[in-house]
Amino acid sequence: MSACKIGFQLCITNWFNDYPMKLLLSLVLMLSVCCTQCSPKTQSLQGYTYTVKLNPPSPIQKNEIIIGAQRLDLVLPKLQGKRVGLLVNHTALIGKTHLVDTLKNQGVNIVKIFGPEHGFRGAAADGETVHDSIDVRTGIPIISLYGKNRKPTPAQMADLDILIFDIQDVGTRFYTYISSMHYAMEACAENHKKMIILDRPNPNAFIDGPMNEAPFKSFVAMHPIPIAHGMTVGELAKMINGEGWLTNHLVCDVEIIELQNWTHSDEYSLPVGPSPNLPNDQAIRLYPSICLFEGTVISLGRGTPTPFQVLGNPELKGMPYQFTPVDIKGVAMNPPQENKLCYGLDLRNVQVQRRIDLSYLYVFYKAYPEKEKFFLPYFDILAGNTRLKEQIKQGLSEDQIRETWQGDLNTFKEKREKYLIYP
Repeated sequence: MSACKIGFQLCITNWFNDYPMKLLLSLVLMLSVCCTQCSPKTQSLQGYTYTVKLNPPSPIQKNEIIIGAQRLDLVLPKLQGKRVGLLVNHTALIGKTHLVDTLKNQGVNIVKIFGPEHGFRGAAADGETVHDSIDVRTGIPIISLYGKNRKPTPAQMADLDILIFDIQDVGTRFYTYISSMHYAMEACAENHKKMIILDRPNPNAFIDGPMNEAPFKSFVAMHPIPIAHGMTVGELAKMINGEGWLTNHLVCDVEIIELQNWTHSDEYSLPVGPSPNLPNDQAIRLYPSICLFEGTVISLGRGTPTPFQVLGNPELKGMPYQFTPVDIKGVAMNPPQENKLCYGLDLRNVQVQRRIDLSYLYVFYKAYPEKEKFFLPYFDILAGNTRLKEQIKQGLSEDQIRETWQGDLNTFKEKREKYLIYP
């Protein structure tokens, strides 16, 4: 047995006058030295009390994840004397302080802020048009990239030297922040501007789902990647450049300020909800699987306190959970099944697998009485093809459907490998 290093103190009455007891206690102490349990103990033997004081092992603590925005020692020197634009939203935090405030306090010349879907403050509902404005706190102009234009115009880029991107993504093809990043890269390339991406962890850093096919390219599906692509925004930016996905195969001069102490297998809890309808970690984990319901008659809980954590429809009266979607300003405008009592499932406490889980689609398709009305045209855009809908209609099992993805996924994984920054 391995010996534990211990310090001990004995308090024994008549030690020198009782040799047999002295011998017995010595044997007990020898045994305690050879113990394998290193926890402090106070014990007694025939009225004699002794204490063994142990030196506990030092706790092994995992290194804290350092996001790109925290690495100001790398960022600030690049911004000296430059006219800076920021493509950011409410997730661009360093601790509890916004990046705009941090850079402004450091004397950085921030000329303008670009805001993605949901706006600079993250206060606009899904799909809601966002207008240009002025940031009340700093007086900096805010240009909406979810209003008149989704790509910065040459006029909007003219007075900038550098554009910084810092937005928390959730690792799925149809989350539009990566589409805004794509257009920003394109604008920088066209206007000969440098772009800096402050990288953040991907909370869904796995690879799964059908690939997006060219006919279904849209703002919610800009790249030929699977639903869950398993990359950070920095890694994806490298892939966009390397694979020539910008218009006319342009290449953006982009620099990634990398994360520290993060790997693709790490769990990551977001400090703030990245959009109004992804308010917590459970919704974020469920999102890659159940966002496909946006292309069906099933409500995902938009217009409730638990969006992307409940599923239901008024026709499914045999299901156990009930909710009623309503209009919520800044969160849900005219949500599906608005003001109708829906019956369905509560997913707030389910264990979420790190893969695209089609089981919910199967459950609700089988339960819905009018199957010819179950799928909406938007489903094919989210799926990236017409096959997934047809496979479900034909009754293929989930395993059979997943098997049809494997060839494309293997090709994608091989291609993705050269753009990875993190293990």
